Amino acid sequence: MPGQPLLQTRRGVAIASAKAGIRGRSVPRLEHSVRLQTSPVSLTVMAMKPLLLAAAALLLAVLSGCATTLSRNPLAQWHASSNFGPRRARVIVLHHTAMDSAQAALHVLQTENSGGPVSSHYLIGDDGRLYQLVSEQARAWHAGGSRWAGISDLNSTSIGIELDNNGHEPFSEAQLQSLLVLLADVSGRNGIQPHLVVGHGDIAPTKKDDPSMLFPWQRLAEAGFGLWPRDIKAPPPPGFDPWAALRLVGYDLRDPAAALAAFHRHFRGTEARTWQRGDAEILYDLQLQLMELPTTATSAAQGDAAARHPVPAVDEFQTMNSPLR
Repeated sequence: MPGQPLLQTRRGVAIASAKAGIRGRSVPRLEHSVRLQTSPVSLTVMAMKPLLLAAAALLLAVLSGCATTLSRNPLAQWHASSNFGPRRARVIVLHHTAMDSAQAALHVLQTENSGGPVSSHYLIGDDGRLYQLVSEQARAWHAGGSRWAGISDLNSTSIGIELDNNGHEPFSEAQLQSLLVLLADVSGRNGIQPHLVVGHGDIAPTKKDDPSMLFPWQRLAEAGFGLWPRDIKAPPPPGFDPWAALRLVGYDLRDPAAALAAFHRHFRGTEARTWQRGDAEILYDLQLQLMELPTTATSAAQGDAAARHPVPAVDEFQTMNSPLR
């Protein structure tokens, strides 16, 4: 083996050094032989050692998990700045667990379901008990593939709250009371605009329907969370575009029928996939409410472009079936 003479030489150095220590002599010839027998490949590896260590550190950081990021990138020189703050969520997403107990939901949220690992920041039991599973500063895995107001990575920009409910039963009073307290706390501390409280079915209309049609969105809006149409609504003007208004509210229109079903579930307690009588009035009122918000609130929901141009333009969906009035 090519490395064997070098290994034997090093062993000889160790033995000779021990003997020399006893006799008070050094072993210069053996040390010289070690230098002579060091291969060019070994010298090259030794010279590249710092680069290899940096590359290994970067590789280990990448492989350590998709949910983690580098706090200090070894490819860059670190010059710390004190000018920063924590990243904060912009949206609150409500779910129902579709399970029979909070304990069963806790187990899944700490392990996985049939699709893989899942989690949420909070879980509220049917009895009103509040559980936290993930720090608000961390990215819980609750939103999946979703989109709201042009934001496509809701896991990174939202707080997820699971409600202990099987999807076919009313939400308990104790649970709703706890939810209202939590919404006030979370939105206040994180600076989340109160109207940016939505359902999983709103942000993923082709796949999700939670919380169910039994969820009392109007009650939340009366407490100051989420959008809800006012009792007295102005008639839509001529040329009003309901599809553009639906998009302004936040819905993803890549599947128009699914978006309509999600809108109806949230605001009308049905899952109709076509326009219904009264939809235009509701959407026009919601659009007016968004336009009346401060610019910072509108830009947080719909982006700077929407804040600069609050009146929606006619889009490709206008030619589809118009709403009944």
